[in-house]
Amino acid sequence: MKQRRLLPFLTIALLSASCHFSANSIDHVWFYTYSESPQRDLTPSSFLECQKDGSYTRDFGQFDYGTWRLEDHKLYLTDHQRHTSIYPIDMSKPKEMQLTLREGSVASFERQPLPDQKNNKDPFSLENNRWRIPADHKESDPEIRARLYNHCRFWETYFTWALDNEVSSIDVRSTPTCIKIYGNGFTLKPLNELPAAWKTCFFDREDCQKANAIIEEIFNTRNIAWAHTDNKYKLFIGAFQQMETFLK
Repeated sequence: MKQRRLLPFLTIALLSASCHFSANSIDHVWFYTYSESPQRDLTPSSFLECQKDGSYTRDFGQFDYGTWRLEDHKLYLTDHQRHTSIYPIDMSKPKEMQLTLREGSVASFERQPLPDQKNNKDPFSLENNRWRIPADHKESDPEIRARLYNHCRFWETYFTWALDNEVSSIDVRSTPTCIKIYGNGFTLKPLNELPAAWKTCFFDREDCQKANAIIEEIFNTRNIAWAHTDNKYKLFIGAFQQMETFLK
């Protein structure tokens, strides 16, 4: 009799634990929120995307991608160069993940839904973040334009993801970029205001200056038709789509 009573109880307990894990599983997008001590490389735009197929992309001050796995309450990230980073992980709080970084500092991340993987709509994918990978050679003008095109494509998919998933607000100030985004438009950042993380995308200062010159030429000679809408996401989706057309 005792065994018959205990078995259903164990079954219910295991099902509850399984549901809890599923509700707060790691296959989501995670954005940095805060940490116990200041983190120089982490900003509100720092993200980690863990896909259900075991792949990941992230930007913790430097963009990388590879495969992930969980084992013994630790997250293993093996990048494309086969270097593995190991982070003790705590997912006991709903919609929150805590990673223990170097020197024992704990950083918290907030969960967001995974983007649509169809039709290259994922703003966190490798394909939409090639602009973040530093150039390893002096780039030609077409290569710089392609880098800028990819950057604008990131912005388009970023705003689309927020719109489709009803994300109430997204950070636009911490992302490395030469474009300063306002509530109802954008402008080009002067060279002396470009973030260091944006400059390091280019092979040298001259290529970075060329990129600014290309965007400046578009702003000066092309007319961006801003959508008549109160939805900020739709406003910028349309604007960056036009920027992509001008950069082709």
